[in-house]
Amino acid sequence: MKILHTSDWHLGRTLYGRKRYEEFEAFLDWLIGVIKEEEIEVLLVAGDVFDTSTPSNRSQELYYRFLCQVAASCCRHVVVIAGNHDSPSFLNAPKELLRALDVHVVGSMTENLDDEVIVLYHDAKPEAIICAVPYLRDKDIRTAEPGETMDEKNIKLVRGLKNHYEEVCHIAEEKRQALGVDVPLIAMGHLFSAGGKTTEGDGVRELYVGSLVYIGVDAFPSYIDYVALGHLHVPQVVGKAQHIRYSGSPIPMGYGEANQEKKVVRVHFDQKKLGIQEITVPCFQPLVRVTGTLVEIKGKIEELKEKGSNAWLEIEYTGQEMVGNLREIMEEALQASSMEIRRIKNKRIMDRLINKIHEEETLEDLDLDDVFQRCLQASDVTEADWKDLTAAYQEITLSLFDEDTHAQ
Repeated sequence: MKILHTSDWHLGRTLYGRKRYEEFEAFLDWLIGVIKEEEIEVLLVAGDVFDTSTPSNRSQELYYRFLCQVAASCCRHVVVIAGNHDSPSFLNAPKELLRALDVHVVGSMTENLDDEVIVLYHDAKPEAIICAVPYLRDKDIRTAEPGETMDEKNIKLVRGLKNHYEEVCHIAEEKRQALGVDVPLIAMGHLFSAGGKTTEGDGVRELYVGSLVYIGVDAFPSYIDYVALGHLHVPQVVGKAQHIRYSGSPIPMGYGEANQEKKVVRVHFDQKKLGIQEITVPCFQPLVRVTGTLVEIKGKIEELKEKGSNAWLEIEYTGQEMVGNLREIMEEALQASSMEIRRIKNKRIMDRLINKIHEEETLEDLDLDDVFQRCLQASDVTEADWKDLTAAYQEITLSLFDEDTHAQ
C-alpha cells in the first residue's frame, strides 16, 4: 500500500500583505500529479489545512476542488486532521458529505475516542488503521486547578497528551486484533516534538501557555508502524525513529524557509515491511533575502535581473550611511523586472530609533509578540513584572487562537 504524508498547507496565508493563491494552486496541482504518478492509495493531511479559522472563499475553493480531484484519481482514501490554525467545526461541517468521497475528517477530540480510529477498507477488506488524532487543545487534555504553577501545568499537559495517544492507539490495536489481519497501524498528530527544528519567521506557534510541552518518541506505542506529524515546517525525523516524521510545510511560509528544500513523504508498506521516500516539492514562487550596503544590494538585484528572476524580495540594508528614501531607490532598481519587494528593513534607522516604528517599518513588519514586547518597553515595565505580564499575554493570545469562531 502506498501512502503520501503531507501537512501544514496553510491555504490562504499571505506574505507581508501579498496573497499567494497562485502558489497554493500550483502546489495542489503538483500534488495531484504526484498522487497519479506514484499511484498513491492513501493521502494523509496532518493539520493546518488553512492558515486561519475563517478561510477565504478562494481558500475553500482550492481545498474542495482538490478533494474532488483526489476522489477521481487512483487515491482511495484521504484522512484530514485539524491543526491549531484550523477551525474544528469548519473542517467537521461537511464531514458526512466528504465521507461519500472516502475523505475522513477529524476536526476535534470527541467524547468517544473510537471516532479517532479509522479503518480503511478496499473491496470490503481492511487495508490499514489510522489513529487520526487532531490538535489537542489545553482544555481537551488538562483540568485547570487554582494556584497551579507553570511547571505543574506543563506536567499535566504532557501526561494528558501521552494518555490520549495511548488510549487511541490501544483502541486501534484492539481493532487490528479483532479483524484478524495484520494491517499497518498509522498514527497522525499535530504537535511539537522534543528537539524539533523550526526556522525564523515560519509562524509556528507555541501550542500551550508558557510552554515547554514537547512530546518525545515514547508518546507513541512501539506497535505503531508509522507516525505522520504536522505543525513543524521543517521536514524531519523525530529523534532517531525513522518511522516518526514531520513532512513539513509544502511552500516556504517566510524568508527563514526561503532556501529550505520542501518535501512530502511517500510511505510504502509491502506486507508490513516499511519503505520511506522523501519527494521534493518544486519551488513555485522564489523568495530571496538580499542583505548588505546600498552598492551590494544593487549588485545582487542586477544579478537577479540578468537571470530573469521573478523573486519576491526581502531587503535588509546594513550600511552605515543614513538612507531615508531606501524604498524609492529599491523600486527604481527593480524597474524592467518581474521581481517584487515584499519587505524592506533599514537596519541603520532601526538601530537609531530602536523600539519605535519608523517610516520604513509598518505594523505588517511586526508580529503580535513584537508589538507586545515594544509595549512593555515603552511602558518601562520592571523586570519583576515582565515575566508575569508575558505569561498573561501568552494565555490570552493562545485562548484567542484556540477559540473556535464557528462554534455556536
